[in-house]
Amino acid sequence: MQADILVLPGDGIGPEVTAAAVQVLRAVAQRYGHVFRFEEKLIGGAAIDATGEPLPADTLAAAQRAHAVLLGAVGGPKWSDPKATVRPEQGLLAIRRALGLYANLRPVKPHPAALGASPIKPHLLTGVDLMVVRELTGGIYFGQKQRTADSASDLCEYSVAEIERVTRRACTLAQSRRGRVTSVDKANVLETSRLWREVVTRVVREEFPGIELEHQLVDSMAMHLLAKPREYDVIVTENMFGDILTDEASMLAGSLGLLPSASLGESTVGLYEPIHGSAPDIAGRGIANPYATILSAAMLLRHSLGLENEARCIEKAVDGALDNGVFTADLAPGGRGVGTQAATAAVLEQLELECQPVMMRD
Repeated sequence: MQADILVLPGDGIGPEVTAAAVQVLRAVAQRYGHVFRFEEKLIGGAAIDATGEPLPADTLAAAQRAHAVLLGAVGGPKWSDPKATVRPEQGLLAIRRALGLYANLRPVKPHPAALGASPIKPHLLTGVDLMVVRELTGGIYFGQKQRTADSASDLCEYSVAEIERVTRRACTLAQSRRGRVTSVDKANVLETSRLWREVVTRVVREEFPGIELEHQLVDSMAMHLLAKPREYDVIVTENMFGDILTDEASMLAGSLGLLPSASLGESTVGLYEPIHGSAPDIAGRGIANPYATILSAAMLLRHSLGLENEARCIEKAVDGALDNGVFTADLAPGGRGVGTQAATAAVLEQLELECQPVMMRD
């Protein structure tokens, strides 16, 4: 296979972790006989510094040409002035909307070797395997915003079509898992949530009668997610709730540095990124955890390129590194872990040991 992959390192530790993921993708390509062509462009704060825009036109054009996009992280103190009219996060929101990426998939499956890094009791984490599907292009993040001298407002708005399509994505995923969907809203207070609940209920009833559907209010869901995480399979929710709940869910895995994500639309083009931020406090020190970005690269292979065997190979290699106790500082007791490159090298070593390339037929 030949594929064009756009790499957007972004800010902070973004360049370090994307470089690690590219190393792994190159190794996979060599091992399985693929040709991956990588192009690098600016986004976020780095793009603002260079061009004045968080998403330059040539970056968007490159994304629209690519088969998939691998992103690091955006933002940092340098660009955090709340009064600024141009902010790094605008680049991320804009590329999601421009590419029609309406569903953000965030898997949470704690690794047994890393359970000690979680503040949650280990017996609650054994067997946890859930997928959060976050609606990505609607809601309060994209609504009209107003600010006066003594007040401010943000409009939260959803259409029936936006809720239908993300519900279908969640249900389709649930069909290949345990067949259970939990929809999260705030229907006791918000009109958008009342619409959300009605549409989700109708889509499941009419189009996915085999799916077991449960509704949860977001505040109770925040509690249940930590108290009984094993009970959940696929969780679908709106943009802001999904943003908050998936950061909370990272505590199940022990670190944000272990959780990948995929942002998908109707086409096979997707954007893949770790759910963590730019971590400017450790940028340039070579200690960032690359596992989430490497696992995001695995999702890229699966969802955009259709390379399931290769995706599983990367996931198996990360599992092997963790099984061998190769922990970065965010996972290691006392914060005394290996650096980014050592963790990446451990994954590359596991690729060689455990992942057998598909033999070509004569």
